Amino acid sequence: MSSGPIRTPVSQIIHNKDDQDAEEEPKKKSREDWRKAKELEEARKAGTAPAAVDEEGRDINPHIPQYISNAPWYYGSQGPTLKHQRPQHEDERGQLDNRAPKGLDTTRLVTKFRKGACENCGAMTHKRKDCLERPRKVQAKYAESIVVHDEHIVSDASINYDEKRDRWSSYDPANHREIIEEYEKVEEAKRQLKAEKLKNDPDAEISDEEGNEDKYVDEVDMPGTKVDSKQRITVRNLRIREDTAKYLRNLDPNSAYYDPKTRSMRDNPNPAVPAEEAEFAGENFVRFSGDTTAQATAQLFAWEAHGKGVDVHLLAEPTKLELLQKEYEQKKEQFKSSTKTDIVEKYGGEEHLQVPSKSLLLAQTEEYVEYSRSGKVIKGIEKPKARSIYEEDVYINNHTTIWGSYWNAGRWGYKCCKSFIKNSYCVGMQEPEGYSEGTMQPPAAVAASEALTRLQEEEHVEEATVESEVDSAPSSSSSEEEQPVEETKKSKKKSKKREKKKKAKEQRKNKKKHKEAKEKEREATTSSRSSKSVPEELDDRKRPYNSMYDVKAPTEDEIEEWKKKRTRTEDPMLQFL
Repeated sequence: MSSGPIRTPVSQIIHNKDDQDAEEEPKKKSREDWRKAKELEEARKAGTAPAAVDEEGRDINPHIPQYISNAPWYYGSQGPTLKHQRPQHEDERGQLDNRAPKGLDTTRLVTKFRKGACENCGAMTHKRKDCLERPRKVQAKYAESIVVHDEHIVSDASINYDEKRDRWSSYDPANHREIIEEYEKVEEAKRQLKAEKLKNDPDAEISDEEGNEDKYVDEVDMPGTKVDSKQRITVRNLRIREDTAKYLRNLDPNSAYYDPKTRSMRDNPNPAVPAEEAEFAGENFVRFSGDTTAQATAQLFAWEAHGKGVDVHLLAEPTKLELLQKEYEQKKEQFKSSTKTDIVEKYGGEEHLQVPSKSLLLAQTEEYVEYSRSGKVIKGIEKPKARSIYEEDVYINNHTTIWGSYWNAGRWGYKCCKSFIKNSYCVGMQEPEGYSEGTMQPPAAVAASEALTRLQEEEHVEEATVESEVDSAPSSSSSEEEQPVEETKKSKKKSKKREKKKKAKEQRKNKKKHKEAKEKEREATTSSRSSKSVPEELDDRKRPYNSMYDVKAPTEDEIEEWKKKRTRTEDPMLQFL
């Protein structure tokens, strides 16, 4: 029998693999292990247990925090150590200072094509698809002779993470010195050319690019700004320190308002000083000075002209707009002057147009007047008080007060004699006929009150008759006391029915009385309006104030009627009525 290879079952392979992985992976600590590690750490800190020792046999301070004592996962430490916190040796951290050669290898010159080289340039360090030279007309593979240098190949033998990603690997700082020297040679040549140009032609002008070399220098800051050349941003300061602050122009708190957020003062802080002479006249002065007003009027004229069909634009055709505006102003002045002359020719009065200047019309004198702090005149004549165009304090017919100085019951009069007749003669403090303080009423009110008193008297008479009837009912019942009990019950029922009927009759009578009173009041008001002293031919516009109605206190019936008729906004059923 031929002996074949020994085959192990799959289950055995999986079991062996699990055992191997279990040996490689760290075992998970149980709760008991964590408790023991904690107790050991506390004992080391207390000094009762010996300190941990690193791989070199040195003790580790137990008070060092874990984020320092624990090594990172990629360091591969097998036990407690502080090696990762100590300076590394050159061989461990990599040769970062070693400079590998870069660029072309000029030590060796190749003149013939070699097998396996680039078909385009002939270098052995790259292939045709990776060649950075321009595509040649005759490739190096078919050329008789070539001149080519191979590149230096940097060996990818990086020791660690930092060396592999070093941006400045193999950089020689001496190369930068060559760039500086080349720039200095160019600048020296420029200065020599400029000197020769000025020597040959002294009157020659130097352009801005040649003369103003510091035009865009970052170090030269404008006043009021700070330019950070590293961040390339401009920071505006509060103000130029040499200037006076706007809020110090006028220290009066009631002067022009200063906005601290925008650092602006729009109004003139010193309005007494002319704006042309003032050092600072507010920021709004710039908006309304110079050609700004003319520009605004021109823009407004352009809008109005465009709205009326004239094709003109301020920015596109400024000359055309200015000519149109001048022509419009001339025609406007001509039209005004023509209408003025026509009116003067038709109605006259040209002499009134020849008025002297305003300086002569204004009552300005050179009289000296001195006032005290309270406002009283110390020296000079006090200015007369301004009076109205109407006559004031004119007392007629022996009166000491004017008409309208007294008011009572809706009527004006004189306070000195309490007379309600205008232009009457004053006879002193004598109460007029029918006058009583607070009870004086107009004739319409008197007539209405008389009607109400008559109604009240009638109501009293009716109530007296009803009471007499009610009193007679119990007298008749007392005479019939001898009758049986049944008859007394029937009589009580009948008396209740009679009382209900009487109440219904009284309600009806009251309603009729209210209606009659309303009709009488209407008749009284119409009669009082017709009997007023205002003449019929008087125009309604010249009618005296409050001449169509009387001012009086409402009666109780009027108040009750108003309460019945007034609308109640809080009523929820109001909107369904």
